Amino acid sequence: MGQKVSPVGLRIGINKDWESKWYAEGKDFAKYLNNDFKIRKFLEKKLSGAAVSNILIERTTDKTEVIINTAKPGVVIGHGGDEIEKLKKELTKL
Repeated sequence: MGQKVSPVGLRIGINKDWESKWYAEGKDFAKYLNNDFKIRKFLEKKLSGAAVSNILIERTTDKTEVIINTAKPGVVIGHGGDEIEKLKKELTKL
């Protein structure tokens, strides 16, 4: 009996990229991984009504960028950008 391949799965071609983009050596890896987990958990809890589909975390040597893909950006940003500023302050505390 030969190997069978699903024709639908073969044609769909699902490609996914990493959810975090950074590099760490040694003990820093565990610290960054734990921080990523805390950030994702916090954002998923805080933005549960914003229909968040993806959270991408990018780190450089001196800063961390969190990119949130959402269907309702008005809920995340808030009126006049107030909510996003509160979110930034809470993330820096975290």
